[in-house]
Amino acid sequence: MAAEMLSVTAPTYTDPSRYELSMVPRPTVTEKTDVLIRVHAASVNPVDVKKAAGVFKLAVKEVFPYQIGYDAAGVVTDVGEAVKDLSVGDEVYTRLPEVSRGAWSEYVKCSERYVALKPKNLSFSDAASLPLAGVTALQVLRKYKGSLEGKTVFIPAGLSGTGAIACQLAKNVFHAGKVITTVSTSKIPKIPELLGEGVVDQVIDYTKHDPSDVIPRGSVDFLFDTTGQAMQFLSLMVPRTSSIVSISTTPSATTLQASSVMQRPDNPRIPLFGRIFLDATDALRRLRAWRWGVTYMYWFLESNKEDLETLAGYVEEGNLIPVVGARVDMRDINKVREACELTYRGKGGLGKTVFEITQA
Repeated sequence: MAAEMLSVTAPTYTDPSRYELSMVPRPTVTEKTDVLIRVHAASVNPVDVKKAAGVFKLAVKEVFPYQIGYDAAGVVTDVGEAVKDLSVGDEVYTRLPEVSRGAWSEYVKCSERYVALKPKNLSFSDAASLPLAGVTALQVLRKYKGSLEGKTVFIPAGLSGTGAIACQLAKNVFHAGKVITTVSTSKIPKIPELLGEGVVDQVIDYTKHDPSDVIPRGSVDFLFDTTGQAMQFLSLMVPRTSSIVSISTTPSATTLQASSVMQRPDNPRIPLFGRIFLDATDALRRLRAWRWGVTYMYWFLESNKEDLETLAGYVEEGNLIPVVGARVDMRDINKVREACELTYRGKGGLGKTVFEITQA
């Protein structure tokens, strides 16, 4: 009989209130490039809870119980014969590909091309908070045509999972001249405390002010849209040279079809009506942006170990500090549900929530 392990699963498409702690088969090394990891910590991303609730169900047919989670940190316990750069005992972190999804478990396995050594100066739980949000932020900031040095960068929701990393990278790595963000009243003092002094130059309390009234028109070079408000801020953008990259609107059908979510053996396709709707919505946004002289695009992260290695370097150099708002024992299913409910509703939390996985 196959060995089993504990895993947080969804019995059907559901919100977090029905998540379960299940026994599922433990993965084993089957391919030459496989890496098996004993998970010490995993983190929660909005895509985890949305996907478990069926956000892609028109295009993708899931198998239940559905194993949740993409971000994990832990220790390598076995490797395939072709694995070159990792060995048993290495402390690693990963953003799992779709076929390996299930980070909220005692073990995960995936191809070595998605696994990097974790930053030496971080605990497993801090390291687990980084992969998806960190790689996304890094790839989005690289999308600006030319250098961001000295430029004005607007990143709403600066204490969200991705926002907290993006603000730090924009200032400390890409050397933006001015970083602007939005948070609610109680979080304003937390910005310098959690992200570092001088990382954010202007903090707007979105409960009291509309950023469009506070930021001068035509002054923002790059908008990293973490909140889905890209089109509301077009007037703030520098005409002709500025760009907006969103991770929170909706992708075009082409972007979604090519994304990591759809990379699976059953080769799912987006149905025709879905393709028409997604392409029309995306084209409309690009047209609206173009009329303001702004380039607009939606970005889906492309998971890879090189970007994880780059992030680890930034952490070890002191240019990036993880922001973990809550740490929850994975075995406490009620606490897991509560934490996921906050992410599901898009409310509240600081930075990332991490599940700590104590081994039986």
